[in-house]
Amino acid sequence: MVEKVSAAAGRRIALAAQGFGRPQPASVGTRQLNAMIERLRLLQLDSVNVFERSHYLPLFARLGAYDKALLDRLTFSTKARYVETWAHVASLIPLESWPLWRWRQRRMREKHFSKPASWAHSNAAMLDWLRSELAARGPVRVSEIEHEANRRKGTWWEWSDVKLGLEYLFDWGEVVPAGRRNFERIYALAEHVIPADLLELEVPEEEAHYLLMRDAVRAHGIGTLGDFADYYRLRNDRAKVALQRLVDEGEALPVRVAGWPDRHPHQAYLHRDARIPRSITAAALLSPFDPIVWERDRALRMFGFHYRIEIYTPPPKRLFGYYTLPVLVDDELVGRIDLKSDRQARVLRVQSAWYEEGHGAEVVERIMPAVRAAAAWQGLHGFVVQDWGTMAGELARQLGVPVAPRNE
Repeated sequence: MVEKVSAAAGRRIALAAQGFGRPQPASVGTRQLNAMIERLRLLQLDSVNVFERSHYLPLFARLGAYDKALLDRLTFSTKARYVETWAHVASLIPLESWPLWRWRQRRMREKHFSKPASWAHSNAAMLDWLRSELAARGPVRVSEIEHEANRRKGTWWEWSDVKLGLEYLFDWGEVVPAGRRNFERIYALAEHVIPADLLELEVPEEEAHYLLMRDAVRAHGIGTLGDFADYYRLRNDRAKVALQRLVDEGEALPVRVAGWPDRHPHQAYLHRDARIPRSITAAALLSPFDPIVWERDRALRMFGFHYRIEIYTPPPKRLFGYYTLPVLVDDELVGRIDLKSDRQARVLRVQSAWYEEGHGAEVVERIMPAVRAAAAWQGLHGFVVQDWGTMAGELARQLGVPVAPRNE
């Protein structure tokens, strides 16, 4: 039985569990995409499209270039194998796991109705109208619903009452997205999307937590209670009960990781089937919402990588850039690159590029194939490297382009 692993071994275990360290396939089709989503168990959705929408990126990082339209058919078609719900956050999950979230949907409904002055109480007629509209018309986008309340309120980011009502029904599991069109949700009643046997399946809350934590431990390979609970944003007290059951059954093995505090809350657990590679060979650009880095404390503890996305930071206060992607080389995070797909000029703009401490020009050669592949995957044919960051000059040199002045 493994009782202690090195910090480096812990990184390799985690990366292997997440699908890194194996040669990328010569071509990527339905089988490879389904197998990787099955391994990850969810893809986080995010609307930012400055380089590429986030849910496409974890698969690209692990498998290489693929046809995004193929993933769209798998995830956003009316008969998709995956469905969107609140998991980590808004995420695509395997359709068969949808019943595991009924407890959260019920809790959300109870929360929204807990106060007599709540929006849900005050707009019961609107909610009933939306239910009947979806029953009569089938899947529709918000923009296709004609109602006097379907107008934004106040500033541009505020939702209309129609949009707000649909989101409440989505939170409660009454409405399920029947895919997306131009990334806009297509709303449908749950019975129009979820097969009847899954819709009627009741999973007790305790059992649902157990099954979700079992998935989380397997997807992590190694981690702490907090790591596993965060995968699906479960409360630690309920996750702890589920984790103890996994320990009792021998599926999660308590271990110590060198460099991690071995007392609560940093007691580590290893999945019994986790692969422990002697080495990991990888070079990838990670989404800010990739499971490797989305839990920032874990990224710091495991990789020594302090990461904060700076989308909402005023430009003069940004340290690294608007949408920096962590750079993985083998079992280390060696840098971060802020990318923008300039689709009009058909160039990939590197708006900043940075080495992590202890790394230098030697890593650029390793990541060049990933940078070139990212541009080709996006249908871009050139590069512009802005003069911002410790890696920018060497990256520009190896790409064969001059360093461009920094845009303030």
